[in-house]
Amino acid sequence: MTSKPLLKAAASWLAIIAFTAACATTPAENAAAPTGEAAPTAAQAQTYADAANNELAELSELENRTAWSYETNINHDTEWLLQRVGAQATQARVRLASGAGRFANVELPPDTRRKIDLLRLALVLPAPQREGAADELAQITTRLSSMYSTGRIDYRGAQVSLDDLETWMGSERDPARLEEMWTKWHAVATPMAGDYARLVEIANEGARDLGFANVGQMWLSNYDMPAAEMETEVQRLWGQMQPFYEQLHCYVRGRLNQRYGDAIVPLDQPIRADLLGNMWAQDWQTLMPLVRPPGGRATYDTTQLLVRAGYDARRMTETAERFYTSLGLPELPDTFWERSVLTRPRDREVVCHASAWDLDNQEDIRVKQCIQINAEHFQTIHHELGHNYYQRAYRAQPYLYQNGAHDGFHEAIGDFIALNITPDYLTQINLLRRNQIPPASADVSLLMERALEKISFLPFALSVDQWRWQVFDGRTTPAEYNADWWALRLRNQGIAPPNARPADAFDPGAKYHIANNVPYLRYFLSFVLQFQFYEAACQQAGWQGPLHRCTVYGNREVGERFNRMLEMGASHPWPDALEAFTGTRRMDGGAMVRYFTPLMSYLQAQNAGKTCGW
Repeated sequence: MTSKPLLKAAASWLAIIAFTAACATTPAENAAAPTGEAAPTAAQAQTYADAANNELAELSELENRTAWSYETNINHDTEWLLQRVGAQATQARVRLASGAGRFANVELPPDTRRKIDLLRLALVLPAPQREGAADELAQITTRLSSMYSTGRIDYRGAQVSLDDLETWMGSERDPARLEEMWTKWHAVATPMAGDYARLVEIANEGARDLGFANVGQMWLSNYDMPAAEMETEVQRLWGQMQPFYEQLHCYVRGRLNQRYGDAIVPLDQPIRADLLGNMWAQDWQTLMPLVRPPGGRATYDTTQLLVRAGYDARRMTETAERFYTSLGLPELPDTFWERSVLTRPRDREVVCHASAWDLDNQEDIRVKQCIQINAEHFQTIHHELGHNYYQRAYRAQPYLYQNGAHDGFHEAIGDFIALNITPDYLTQINLLRRNQIPPASADVSLLMERALEKISFLPFALSVDQWRWQVFDGRTTPAEYNADWWALRLRNQGIAPPNARPADAFDPGAKYHIANNVPYLRYFLSFVLQFQFYEAACQQAGWQGPLHRCTVYGNREVGERFNRMLEMGASHPWPDALEAFTGTRRMDGGAMVRYFTPLMSYLQAQNAGKTCGW
């Protein structure tokens, strides 16, 4: 999976430029200021929320354009600008969040209460209001981001970037070379450890100023329920799907053992992380040639289909756009094509991590993705445009509501569309001929490939934020950062590093979302929601076949109901948005389980008599 830090769901709230200390008091501050000893009122809260909404709407575009300039041209000057704006942004958000806190216990109309709560919870990393704290936090976050994005390693006589390493990790089968690539990339993160520990100190201080015990509790409070209930909800959802992962792990370990032998893949031990076809062992899809069910017909190769058809980055993007327009949604604006970055520039450093952007909260939507012509990036561009279409759909909402119903929604939208990249869809867009569609007997292979992408990801997604929750609440100290990271990876994923880790290792920082402070629970939740959306859409379309073969490409009735959910943005609690499209108000992993039922039966049969677990 490619991560997608779209601005307004993550980094964009990170960038709301504020007036400097020398500026006059803002309208929002005036609205929050107490009058004598009188208790705050609902009318004052409404005035405050409206003023804050207008201030943020006016100031956000400058921050967004500053961040875009940095991510598409990393140099001394853009780093300086990002740090400057980031510090001012944090000051603004802290100021507005603190003012909103005055109304925390005031009885308010639902709309006002929602806006006040969104203001309190809008920060990703809050800085305390003391002198210099926001500047220091901005400098740290920018340094961490730059260390990650400009990281290079020496490999086989050349300096190589993460782009190349990700590709090679998926195709290399020599354990020694895999270990070398993995080890050298993780060493890129070692210098981050001290900065990260200081970041935690500053951000936790800021969270306490806002009334939260720590940053982790603040993140968990952003789901229309108490933090403790949300953490329990996450465990419930994982419990629904954990048995499937355990069967997949057992099967994959057995096939890797056949390839590498007991010395490298013992059948009673965790799997070596570097052998799973992905730098972070979060997506095992490239292992398909090694784990394809015996006797199963090889599925078509989407990468080969794209290459043979002469696809380039632009055509990949145009094809993804046509899926959305086939549902009745509008074409992308001309400025999207003029301003997006679809390939890696040769003349400058960029943040090549795929992301979707909304720069002016109206029409200036863009994608930044260093597109390669392969199946993974074909899915990714379908995903990224989901962010853009969501951003465009809720643009009529007040600024505070211009976001997903919760952050998992924003990620799930595009992934739901990508689930529709089925054989039937590929024939409709003339990539696959009808006589190339695999027969029903090949469905186990098709589902295996999808499970290696989706099911393998779940415990990784859980681990990333579980680690940060432990770091933020003090259960994990800086001295324990790396040990506790691997303890969680072992417990949840059944994997281990390929070698003994150095005492100063900071392996979590080798993942983009740690170095760039992007909350990760959204991705776990999105994997639940995307299958709920997909099953609901297929039911609305009257699909009669196996769920995993459904595509709603071209169905405008589905598109109309889908767009109604998108237009709501964050204006209602997320169960309202979920119900608008699916008819249910509860997140549920059942759709994912039903999607993979034929494969689960196969795995259980293959694993019979084996000792599974780790």
